[in-house]
Amino acid sequence: MIQSVDRAIRVLSALQGARRMSLAELAARLELAPSTTHGIVRTLVEHGMVVQERGSSRYQLGPAVLRLGNVYLDTLELRSRAIPWAEDLARRTGLAVRTGVLLVDEVVIIHHEPRPDGSRQMPEVGIVIPVHASALGKAMLAFLPEDEKRVLTSGDLRSMTGETITTPDALGEQLDAIRSSGIAVEQDEAVIGESSLASPIFDSYAEAIGAIGVVIPSDGDASSHDARDLVREAARSVSRELGAAVWPPRVTGDGRR
Repeated sequence: MIQSVDRAIRVLSALQGARRMSLAELAARLELAPSTTHGIVRTLVEHGMVVQERGSSRYQLGPAVLRLGNVYLDTLELRSRAIPWAEDLARRTGLAVRTGVLLVDEVVIIHHEPRPDGSRQMPEVGIVIPVHASALGKAMLAFLPEDEKRVLTSGDLRSMTGETITTPDALGEQLDAIRSSGIAVEQDEAVIGESSLASPIFDSYAEAIGAIGVVIPSDGDASSHDARDLVREAARSVSRELGAAVWPPRVTGDGRR
């Protein structure tokens, strides 16, 4: 590992999580000397990866990070394949649609199709949600045995709301059900008042590479929502376009296909 690169990435990750931080806060977070932290930050500023907040001593992520993110999205076949189906799913359900991928223990939203009602909505591309508190995340975990084992044994199923699943046994039971039904449910687990349904997307190697789902207002039982079959249909269609022969593939809790 190259130490300077590792430290620069840690600075960017800290700013991603905290939004704005001073040099002193960054140095404390990373357990580095202030002079070392200053050198790293100034280098990142020179390349547009970090900017100093106007009239403040605090720093935040810069526009170059967005450019890199856009390049990644533009080259991601999953996103390009999913967009037409997300648009169709939003039109047929009247709900917002998210497509996400797994990044360690979080889900990153790579496409957000707003509700088609014309209301003002915040764009969600790039937001992250803990994998265990997201229908998208649970849909993928159910078909990724190694990631499932890591999450269930991490001891870090942190509570986002009073409804978040925080015990490995309860989460494991949900994942077993997802393997049977192909649909994941999240009810007020990440944000109170917001629930979701999601299904996994597979590639030609039968690998769960993403998930697509709808966002549902929490005014009823999300598990019985009318959108269930439409979500499964969308995930199956995207998977077929990516070369998946079977949806979902048969996977047991011990990882055998």
